[in-house]
Amino acid sequence: MDSALTLIGLPIALGIIMLGLGLGLTTEDFRRVAQHPKAAVIALVCQVVVLPVICFGLVLAFDLAPELAVGMMLLAASPGGTTANLYSHLFGGHVALNITLTAINSVIAVFVLPIVVNLSAAHFLADGTSIGLQFDKVLQVFAIVLIPVAIGMLIRARVPRVAERLNRPVRILSVVVLVAVIAGAVLGERENIADYFVSVGLAVLAFNLLSLAIGYGVPWAAGVDRRAATAAGFEIGIHNSTLAITIALSPALLNSTQMAVPGAVYGIVMFFTAAAFGYLVTRGGTRPAGTEAPDSRPGQLPPQRRDLV
Repeated sequence: MDSALTLIGLPIALGIIMLGLGLGLTTEDFRRVAQHPKAAVIALVCQVVVLPVICFGLVLAFDLAPELAVGMMLLAASPGGTTANLYSHLFGGHVALNITLTAINSVIAVFVLPIVVNLSAAHFLADGTSIGLQFDKVLQVFAIVLIPVAIGMLIRARVPRVAERLNRPVRILSVVVLVAVIAGAVLGERENIADYFVSVGLAVLAFNLLSLAIGYGVPWAAGVDRRAATAAGFEIGIHNSTLAITIALSPALLNSTQMAVPGAVYGIVMFFTAAAFGYLVTRGGTRPAGTEAPDSRPGQLPPQRRDLV
């Protein structure tokens, strides 16, 4: 874990990932929450409060090893991934709501994630000071995560055409760098990969299924429109495992291959469970009139704005 690829590549990868996120954000993403608060507030409460509590219970129930337990909590504190937008679009969810939730939750995660990881490390690790996000680590998280987001948003606001041109190359570059770093870490731990999957696989699957169920069920029970509930289900059920893996592996942050394992396993499992979830929530047939698939363009709400409340 002390190779030049890891020491240099991971912070760069994380910075590029967050820069790419910032390039896709505008202040309008945040204004939509104030305009249509019900669905957004319910989803954010589930994401920030309910899921970490659920994950903590699963970690205790499955009696995970300390490093894996912290990795699970790191995953629970990670925001929704951009993959949620794609799944929401494919299965008739309210994509504009997904964009809003991703924007708000990504900023909230900058504050919540260090707190969750610190508390988890203090609880699960015998020596909570040896691994975990201490105050200086928290500052590093802000520097590596928040600053690139702010730069990306500034570019989007000042020179939107440049942001549009940079968006795709930045995403590709972040994937290339991250895959190279993760591949190096996996090769170094190849003898233990099967054991890691066995030890954390069921816990990850249970957490993923519960995240999807809570993300959809709670808003739906609260009277939120089905399209908005579908969007919330994907947003809450598909965590940004890439961000969790990067933070876990980065020597500047957690520097732990074991803590990256839950995120890596989750990143594989979620593609199948999300597809199954999408099928289940749409198999009832055609949607009622007025609930057509939303416009997926960032920064716009479909005409049916009332269905978010």
